Amino acid sequence: MPRVKKPRPSPFVQDRPSQWQVIRRRVRRTLMPTVAGIVLVGGLGGVVGIVHVFGQGESFRERMGHATAWLGLRVRTIDIQGRQKTPEPLLRAALGIGTGEPILSYSVADARARIESIQWVRSATVARRLPDTILVQLVERRPFAVWQHEGKFVLIDRDGQIVTDSDVASFASQLPLVVGLGAPTAAAALEDALAAQPEIQARVSAAVRVGERRWNLRLTNGTDVLLPEGAEVKALAWLAEQQAARHLLDRPLQALDLRLPDRMVFRPQPAHAADPKDAQPPQARKPT
Repeated sequence: MPRVKKPRPSPFVQDRPSQWQVIRRRVRRTLMPTVAGIVLVGGLGGVVGIVHVFGQGESFRERMGHATAWLGLRVRTIDIQGRQKTPEPLLRAALGIGTGEPILSYSVADARARIESIQWVRSATVARRLPDTILVQLVERRPFAVWQHEGKFVLIDRDGQIVTDSDVASFASQLPLVVGLGAPTAAAALEDALAAQPEIQARVSAAVRVGERRWNLRLTNGTDVLLPEGAEVKALAWLAEQQAARHLLDRPLQALDLRLPDRMVFRPQPAHAADPKDAQPPQARKPT
């Protein structure tokens, strides 16, 4: 009789794990997270223990900083970039940290706020570079004009923010002088308008803000040019044309009123004011 071959068990049946294999896999899946959790908790417990044993200070952050400093995380380098005019003693005091101090307990956000309160500083970035470096990057304000108000002179930037009230005299010959309440915030627009008319700009010794609305220009020869409110660009362009055609600003005038749109008003220089400096009021003089 021919032999009858027994059917082979399907691969699915052969690959089916035994009962012990199933139990072992279940135990492994349960045990591994448990072991990992125990290791993590143990590590955290060790860190907390080190903090409490070696740390000093009232808050956990301070204790953490001192504990990690014991492990070597201390400030060894303070890298300051972008400083030109900011007084270094003020900057160091605002930074509030020195070499050898714990680096992790140091608040870079608080330090940045203190540094940005310095008038010379426009913006600042303070960052840790572990294990031992504090990096400070400064963007300083750039003096744009000298502002005179109530007898005091200060440097202002293009946004009208005060830069400093010291060492003003060293900038006086390089920067325009603006006078009066409201002058700082309006100075940039006026200087841009004057820059478009260099012949006029070269003759201006001071710009006086009137009523926080408009400008009077004090020229080097003592003449006052009264500009209209909100129409400085047009008035200065017209004045430049008149100067080129008629040499208007070379005449002995006390004032030149450009506030009326359809006419120009002249006021002659008084006969006794032979020296133009005699007609220059104190508020238009630059600091010395």
